[in-house]
Amino acid sequence: MVGARLVFWRLGFLVLVWFHDVTTATLSPTGVNYEVTALVAIKSELNDPYNVLENWDVNSVDPCSWRMVTCTDGYVSTLGLPSQSLSGTLSPRIGNLTYLQSVLLQNNAISGPIPDTIGRLEKLQTLDLSNNSFTGEIPASLGELNNLNYLRLNNNSLSGTCPQSLSKIEGLTLVDISYNNLSGSLPKVSARTFKVIGNALICGLKASANNCSAVLPEPLTLPQDVPSDQSGTHSNGHHVAVAFAASFSAAFFVIFTSGMFLWWRYRRNKQIFFDVNEVSLGHLKRYTFKELRSATSHFHSKNILGRGGYGIVYKGHLSDGSLVAVKRLKDCNIAGGEVQFQTEVETISLALHRNLLRLRGFCSSNNERILVYPYMPNGSVASRLKDHIRGEPALDWSRRKKIAVGTARGLVYLHEQCDPKIIHRDVKAANILLDEDFEAVVGDFGLAKLLDHRDSHVTTAVRGTVGHIAPEYLSTGQSSEKTDVFGFGILLLELITGQKALDFGRSSHQKGVMLDWVKKLHQEGKLKQLIDKDLNDKYDRVELEEIVQVALLCTQFNPSNRPKMSEVMKMLEGDGLADRWEASQSGGAKSLPPPLPSGMVSSSPRVRYYSDYIQESSLVVEAIELSGPR
Repeated sequence: MVGARLVFWRLGFLVLVWFHDVTTATLSPTGVNYEVTALVAIKSELNDPYNVLENWDVNSVDPCSWRMVTCTDGYVSTLGLPSQSLSGTLSPRIGNLTYLQSVLLQNNAISGPIPDTIGRLEKLQTLDLSNNSFTGEIPASLGELNNLNYLRLNNNSLSGTCPQSLSKIEGLTLVDISYNNLSGSLPKVSARTFKVIGNALICGLKASANNCSAVLPEPLTLPQDVPSDQSGTHSNGHHVAVAFAASFSAAFFVIFTSGMFLWWRYRRNKQIFFDVNEVSLGHLKRYTFKELRSATSHFHSKNILGRGGYGIVYKGHLSDGSLVAVKRLKDCNIAGGEVQFQTEVETISLALHRNLLRLRGFCSSNNERILVYPYMPNGSVASRLKDHIRGEPALDWSRRKKIAVGTARGLVYLHEQCDPKIIHRDVKAANILLDEDFEAVVGDFGLAKLLDHRDSHVTTAVRGTVGHIAPEYLSTGQSSEKTDVFGFGILLLELITGQKALDFGRSSHQKGVMLDWVKKLHQEGKLKQLIDKDLNDKYDRVELEEIVQVALLCTQFNPSNRPKMSEVMKMLEGDGLADRWEASQSGGAKSLPPPLPSGMVSSSPRVRYYSDYIQESSLVVEAIELSGPR
């Protein structure tokens, strides 16, 4: 009898354990985490040359701590592996990750068919498989993804027809199937933008982007705050309004629009501090102003992490216990309307890379533009350069090298792998953040685009920090990716010297700015005087010489002589530096520097010093200093 009771008790216990497991929805009745199984299957079919999936362990019970995996409420919600040099094929087991909201595999070399099991992912909002080598047809099952907002399959080798089932998805914002081998008729999708250029059998060999877009970007003409029955589908509201206006007389239309305008103005004047539509856009969370105000203790000064030209950054404690950095933008009107802001925020949020600061969410209303980021526990490079841990510098030589390489990777992604490319315009130690493993994370990379949306490549207002701004940007106001290369070169010098370019030159024994001083010591062969004294001679002298050479190549006055960030990346990894340096010294890359501003006079026929640009520039420079953990 006792034995029977013991067996019964054990059976009851197992039933309770099983019941608990199935309520968590991640363990099968046999105790196997199906999300772990699915992710490991995905890993097994991919070739991972840089071991970015190294900690994906089949024996783990919780994949939420894995790299490139993001969880929401304990379930895998984002699979973000863009630009990781992955090849191989995509496992059909991806269809078992039923809580996925975003799949971001762009800019790899993944081949084979797109698994039709992706059609099971009912919660999926963003699917980006662009710039890979996928073949076969676009699965018709994608038409079952009723929550899909963004579908990017461009720049692959897909064939066959674009499935008519895509016309069933009502909330699409973007569909891009350009540059494939597709044929046949196109479905009537509801997307605001539908790109099909580069499919010769659909567009013809000489088709332009304009006559080969099934749906062009559509202006939103109604007041921005008009509520929609379907959250986020503003274009649907536009169609409804147009149909309504067409159905009635012009007089009634005037009355209707006037009423809407008065209602809109009323809302603007009411200083509304809440958002009606608390929804996710793409894979971003839309926060209410109320919860962000509460998280920062009403934006109390004690929670300020940094200040700058773009706004103030606060440390925030959300109700779920997580720490965030809350960036409250100064001028919420610069970025245009609320719809424009949301669109650009979503676009920037798709730029996912392990060395870029991930945008977690945002708040947008008539009076506020706020960005929410993960909190970086180790602060910025600038704030850690002089810190010590148990008597040793927090950033030793190996960590400084790792920061340089990680920052370069992030900039390569922004310049050469993002679509559209993004120019940072303020690369410096204060904007390079450090995660819990001291991995470099490039911050603020989207703000220039957000606050200068009309033309992010050329501007008349010079933004940045004195000592980091490229000469051509300082003198003409024109910026490009080579402007960022210059800033990266100054960052390398900050890492070597342990000093801020902004503060450099204020003491009597240091004449001019950091760049001029470094050039002088390099010519004199006195590199030992450059190195941060806190390192106590614990550095590699050969590596020091190499990094100084890379920095000097990056900071050449003529932007056309500077290498691209992908070339910088290779040089930091030991490939091509000797040849590039020899060419720069032999005169192969010598040419006149960019022109000086009108009225600027130089004592030499050639401008020799960076300080000449700073001292004589007639443009107003807005110095930005955003240090501290963000």
